[in-house]
Formats: sequence, structure tokens, C-alpha cells
Amino acid sequence: AAFSTRAIHLGFEPDPVTGDVVPPMHVTSTHVQNAPGDLKQGFEYGRCGNPTTNAFAGALAALEGATHGFAFPSGMSAEDTVVRLLTRPGDHIIHSTDVYGGTHKLFSVIKPAEGFTSAAVDLTDLDVAAREIRAQRPQLVWVETPSNPFLTVTDIAAVAELCHEVGALLVVDNTFATPLLQRPLELGADVVVHSTTKYIGGHSDVVGGAVVLRDGLQLPEHVTPFFDSRDAAEELTRLQMTLGAIESPRDAFLAHRGLKTLAVRVERHCTNTQAVAEFLQAHPKVTAVYYPGLPSHPAHELAQRQNPLGSGGVLSFELANEDDAIRLTGLTRVFALAASLGAPESLIEHPAIMTHSTRTGGVGGVPGTLLRLAVGLEDVNDLIADLDQALAQI
Repeated sequence: AAFSTRAIHLGFEPDPVTGDVVPPMHVTSTHVQNAPGDLKQGFEYGRCGNPTTNAFAGALAALEGATHGFAFPSGMSAEDTVVRLLTRPGDHIIHSTDVYGGTHKLFSVIKPAEGFTSAAVDLTDLDVAAREIRAQRPQLVWVETPSNPFLTVTDIAAVAELCHEVGALLVVDNTFATPLLQRPLELGADVVVHSTTKYIGGHSDVVGGAVVLRDGLQLPEHVTPFFDSRDAAEELTRLQMTLGAIESPRDAFLAHRGLKTLAVRVERHCTNTQAVAEFLQAHPKVTAVYYPGLPSHPAHELAQRQNPLGSGGVLSFELANEDDAIRLTGLTRVFALAASLGAPESLIEHPAIMTHSTRTGGVGGVPGTLLRLAVGLEDVNDLIADLDQALAQI
């Protein structure tokens, strides 16, 4: 079946007793047992699994082309847990130069304090990627594509090959593309992560994250399992339970509901964003536009190959100076000043102050002249008119 059909029907069969077409929200914290250790359908306690959460995680995994999905209370808890699963102190991690501010903080502040080393590498340049991955020999490589906030595009298949050549595992943050536009596991990645707060939840009313593992993924040889299994899915099940990094049934219910409309929403996000990008590129006050759907984007051809259905719903652009950029955020009427993306309402934000404050200097620094738009589902003519009137005032 096609993606949109599967997104609507995966993860739940209509209830044979009541006929429910939607997975019920199981909000219980514990489950009665038939006898000590004899569980009803494997359910014991809220931290160890929940029918609503499992239905969502399984559906998302299937859309990514895998069997094992895990729902987390946030994208960052998903990221931290997957690093705990696949690495140990002393390991070295390479990540894209351009990553979300929270990811950057995880690798530049938190993990070094826990005994890890990390390096930002321009993985969009395959010559640089090959040289650095072979020289640094990391245990884990982390790619965000399209990236936040510069919308760089990385060749997942090529980087996966380089990773596996040196025995590294590849994690791809697929938040911006969603499994509609890009399925990293099919391109050779080992793990996919999402902030399901964004396009998957899709309505600014849920915070969540997800991890999807490649089928058959084993722990790296140097990693001693916490729980005596080299099977990554078995280990992650027990690790998540132990850490308590579980998504609430309510949030999983809402994220699963979001999956059902993901295809139609993302298609509209893409067409709206393409039109807004073209408008901004032609505007005399705009000095640069970053969007893979534009022929001027350096990775336009790769983006069309890797994301054939569209380039997503986020773009960034620059103005001549920081004062103008900050001022513009207060002049839009349809675009609301807020830090997130992936929902029906359009948002504008200033990354250097808001989402990427840890990256205002150094490698991959975010300039104060940059603004990021999360283009929503409003009428595109209203969006363009809003930006036009705001730009006219600076």
C-alpha cells in the first residue's frame, strides 16, 4: 500500500469488541496480572510498555521501513538514550557541522562531561567526510539532513558507506524530512531519530521524540550490554524502561493521530515553502535564502534525488544586519514569533538568540542576521503578503 494509506491504518486494527477505529488511550499506570509474572498481553506497569504508546511507535517504525520503534517524552531524551545505547565513555562522536541547538549542546557540553569526545565535521562535503571519518575513526556519526537552521543536505548513502567502512554506526535525525520525504534506513543508516513534537505530532500540542532501529541492529563489539543482550532493540527496550524515558499515553495518542494526516500536511508545507522561498529570493532586502528546493541551493540536485517529493517546510534567510532581522520578527502578523516548526501555524524565529544560542560562535556559528521560517498551512498568498508588508517596514 502507498505511504498515506499505511500511515492511516498502521499500528491498530479496529477493536473486535467495540469497533473502535482509533486506538484507545490507555492511561492506566499498572495492569492486573493473571498470576505473578503471567502478564496480560505482556503489559505490567506504565514504565514498561503501554498499548497506546506501542501502537504509535510500531506505526512510525513501519513508515520508516523497520520493526522496532520507541516513543520518548522529547526529541532530546530520544537522542540522549540512543547515544547511551550505542556508545560508552571514551568513545568519539562526529556530528554534522549544522545541527539543532539542543543536539549541539548534548555533544559539546553534556557528553564531554561524561567522558566522550566529539567533533563537528562538514559531512555535506564528501571529500571532507571521507578524510575525517577515516582519520578520526568515530564510534558514532550523527547526521541531520536537511539541517537546522541552514538546510544543508547530506548524502546519507555515501556517509553510511564511509561509516561502515570504519566500523561506525550512523544516526540520522529525520525530523525535518519526515518518513514521507526521506527514509534513511533504506539509504544505509542504522538509526533514525525524530522530534515528534514537529511534523509527526503536527499541531503544536504535543512534545515527544522517537527512535527507530534498523532491523537486526546489534550493539557495536566494544559496547558491553547493560542487560546481557547484543540485540539493540532488546537492549533499548530495557534501557528506556530503566531510565524512565517514556512518552505519556496522551502524547503518543496525539502523535499517532498526527501520522494519519502527515502526508497531506507535509505536501502542503512543501508547496507553501517553495513559493515563500522563491518570493524571498527575489526580494531586494533579502541577502540569502537557504532552501534545498531552490535551484540555487548547492545541494539542489542531491535534495531532489534524496527527497523526491519535496524539500520540507522550513527555510532560513538573511537580512543585511542583525537589527533588521530582530525588528522583522516583530512586524509579521501571520508568522508568529515562536521556536518550533511542523504545525499548521507559520512561525518566525531568530536562531542565534532562540534555538541555536549555543552556536553563535565557532564552527557552524549562526549569525545574528539569520531568520528561520517554519512555513505553515495557511493560504500561501497571505504568507507572502505578510512577509512583504513586514519587509517594507525595515
